Amino acid sequence: MAQHDKLATYGYSFQTKLIAALLTDKTFLKQCIDILEIKYFESEANSWIVSSINEHFEKFKVAPTLEVLKVKLQDVTNDVLRASIIEQLRESWKHIESTDLDFIKDKTIDFCKNQTIKGAILQSVDLLKTGNYDQIKSLVDNAMKVGVEKDIGHDYAEDIEERFSESARITVETPWTSINEIMDGGLGPGELGVFVAPAGVGKTWGLVNVGVNAIQKGLTVIHYTMELNQAYVGLRYDARLTGLPAQDLKYNKETVIEEVGKLPGELIIKYFPTKTASITTINSHLERCILQDKKPDLVIVDYADLLRGSFLGGELRHELGNIYEDLRGMAGESEIPVWTASQANRSALEEDIIEAQKISESYAKVMIADFVISLSRKIADKVANTGRWHIIKNRFGPDGLTFPSKMDTSTGIIHIFDDMSIGGKEQQKKMDNSSEYLRKMLSKKLKDSTT
Repeated sequence: MAQHDKLATYGYSFQTKLIAALLTDKTFLKQCIDILEIKYFESEANSWIVSSINEHFEKFKVAPTLEVLKVKLQDVTNDVLRASIIEQLRESWKHIESTDLDFIKDKTIDFCKNQTIKGAILQSVDLLKTGNYDQIKSLVDNAMKVGVEKDIGHDYAEDIEERFSESARITVETPWTSINEIMDGGLGPGELGVFVAPAGVGKTWGLVNVGVNAIQKGLTVIHYTMELNQAYVGLRYDARLTGLPAQDLKYNKETVIEEVGKLPGELIIKYFPTKTASITTINSHLERCILQDKKPDLVIVDYADLLRGSFLGGELRHELGNIYEDLRGMAGESEIPVWTASQANRSALEEDIIEAQKISESYAKVMIADFVISLSRKIADKVANTGRWHIIKNRFGPDGLTFPSKMDTSTGIIHIFDDMSIGGKEQQKKMDNSSEYLRKMLSKKLKDSTT
């Protein structure tokens, strides 16, 4: 009999490898948590392990490490059972790199159905003696429903309190008050924000400003970089934190050490060379960080256009569309806000305001993202350290607004101003609308604070 045929019997080999998959794949564990019952596992040792995995995941949203399971084992007073659990864990751990794990994951629902039907048949033997056919039918019907989605969604009428609670959308702010106001506080869990700019205009500086603001507020940030190495990105954070020009940092090491030491938050910078990492790569690293109690409050991907697509060989615009879909999916799955950046095309270099059609290769980026903001800096702007931030898309409030800015490229400090005094009647209209919107928002917050 072929190996996979043996596994398909859902016996010892299958269950051993299933435990390996549960311990090493958070996404798979999350999918299984509602359908995988302890009674499906035929040995007491396996039942104990799966029970411990489920209990730990319900509380901490991650699978337990072997170290955690060893601590839990101290509560097992039966020496024979403890020895059996240890042996089973060793057997399962041997299979963490097994090529069969994908097969196991694919067959898990069938396994659950099989075990449920087997249990139903065993219960039906006694019921047949009493002629209780209705209960037999109920047992079999319920067994066949295993794997069907249990969650039918939120009841709109009963969900009102949750929608209006203070914790309904906990956001990570940007450093700029006016931007936070029109975003209704900043970027929330599972949401994707995108900076758009031509090459050399300031995408990374924009992302660094967001990262610095977060760690200064006591948050944990992971900054993935695909263009600049870890040391270079670190220097940009040093410059932004200290306000010192990048070229002067080497003479001010003690100042940097002092400023970094005062930070209440934490920053992890991870470098992947251009086109070597996919969303799967980032997701895997993110899961490792979470397992090590380093779950970030904010993820920065600098930048998504430099990731490797899941499907190679197609048109670039389709590949980029898939990348942004996967990135948005990762944000949603992890419930973490994600900021990234995208390249604008060459013609955008001469534009006063960069609109959506100037985004390089794929308009799908705009469709997928929750918030898209562009930065335009013509040659004269670079000389004067000025620029314009334009709201291309805003799922949380008004878009189409443009804000003037000052940007010191030696320190990375960016100021965005409320006074949108550039550009004719249409821009003035946008400015008036924005000001009115901001006034309403501030008035609402003041009213809420006094009630």
